[in-house]
Amino acid sequence: MKLLSRKATCNSHGQDSSYFLGWQEYEKNPYDEVTNPTGIIQMGLAENQLSFDLLESWLANNPDAASFKRDGESIFRELALFQDYHGLSAFKNALVEFMAEIRGNKVSFDPKKLVLTAGATSANETLMFCLAEPGEAFLLPTPYYPGFDRDLKWRTGVEIVPIQCTSSNDFQITESALEEAYQQAQKLNLKVKGVLVTNPSNPLGTTMSRHELNLLVNFITVKGIHLISDEIYSGTVFNSPGFVSIMEVLMNRNSKNTEVWNRIHIVYSLSKDLGLPGFRVGAIYSNDDTVVAAATKMSSFGLVSSQTQYLLSAMLSDKKFTKNYISENQKRLEQRHEMLIKGLKNAGIGCLMSNAGLFCWVDMRHLLSSNTFEAEMELWKKIVYNVGLNISPGSSCHCTEPGWFRVCFANMSEDTLNLAMQRIKSFVNSMNNNNNDQSNDKSNKNSRRGLLTKWVFQLSFDGREAEER
Repeated sequence: MKLLSRKATCNSHGQDSSYFLGWQEYEKNPYDEVTNPTGIIQMGLAENQLSFDLLESWLANNPDAASFKRDGESIFRELALFQDYHGLSAFKNALVEFMAEIRGNKVSFDPKKLVLTAGATSANETLMFCLAEPGEAFLLPTPYYPGFDRDLKWRTGVEIVPIQCTSSNDFQITESALEEAYQQAQKLNLKVKGVLVTNPSNPLGTTMSRHELNLLVNFITVKGIHLISDEIYSGTVFNSPGFVSIMEVLMNRNSKNTEVWNRIHIVYSLSKDLGLPGFRVGAIYSNDDTVVAAATKMSSFGLVSSQTQYLLSAMLSDKKFTKNYISENQKRLEQRHEMLIKGLKNAGIGCLMSNAGLFCWVDMRHLLSSNTFEAEMELWKKIVYNVGLNISPGSSCHCTEPGWFRVCFANMSEDTLNLAMQRIKSFVNSMNNNNNDQSNDKSNKNSRRGLLTKWVFQLSFDGREAEER
């Protein structure tokens, strides 16, 4: 008799992905400047550690919030007792105002349409439960965040069908790619319930154009399906073109209160924009009252603590702080991004042009021994074990072209990033030297073979000439 469920014993979590395997190798041998200087540097973690000093400065200047006080009086008891799953109204109000500020106040959000969740992981899974049945499908443009194979599929039973995007147009979504993915789902007898995109993109580090966003709205309108816009990196845009939220596109199209209005949903989080992944603060924003009601009930399984909500409501309500934080954080991201680009360029490695996120989509196709995913894994293993850098291979992101890698830059110090760039440059130089040596050996062998062939030919020719005389 089986004592465990199939869910407990199956291998559908995605933990065997190279994305997660790289983390495991890092954890076995983590780099430390003092205690383990030859260890693996973590460049597979999209974490923003560049602006902690701004957060810590605010906490130092606002001791009441950190010590759970209001006007000098403790509210610990109030926060420690039971709270329902709707969340603190003060926090929800502050969060929607912060979301609007990041979007240049071009759009506004109604706190009544916001559902708090324990991070974006929980938000995306909750939306899957609300919008699709097990065995139905969502379309996702490739490359996409490797964790989606876990977040969207594992417990929900929902399937992912890739929208195949390529480097020929910088991995932008096209009408033909959308239609091909939809037709592929039908061939697999999968009912398509929606499209999910990350904007800005993880792993590309690019913002979606208005053309792409309008293309998506047109597509879901015709097909009668949903669109989820995961906008957790919206505050990390550090260069033009600026970020355009799907909500802004809807407003520009005068889509408010139309049928499509209720079929577009936004996922947000403070993990990337505010650099607080450990606080587990995520949110779903939907114009569909039924989705909001169902998601609110489901949020019981992943609530944000009252203490966290209280602290962050005070922080996000400080408009002087949020304005300075958003601006300064974006400047720091741009500077660190430039450091990575310059370091890779010195090693002869290029990247997709990007303007957002905590990572770059790095092109190492020229370093592959062959144009195959086997060669990509071979290169990845060398980079992890020999170079000591954990980066994410494109195949883990379901990229259709071997040789692309996601490399993170905001989760380490400048010194550590410089060391990482030194390591990768030394590795590329050693590869080039080995290739040159092999080419010289091959050239010498060919030269000797050529002389031998010429000598044999001359003997043969002389022999034939003698016979012919």
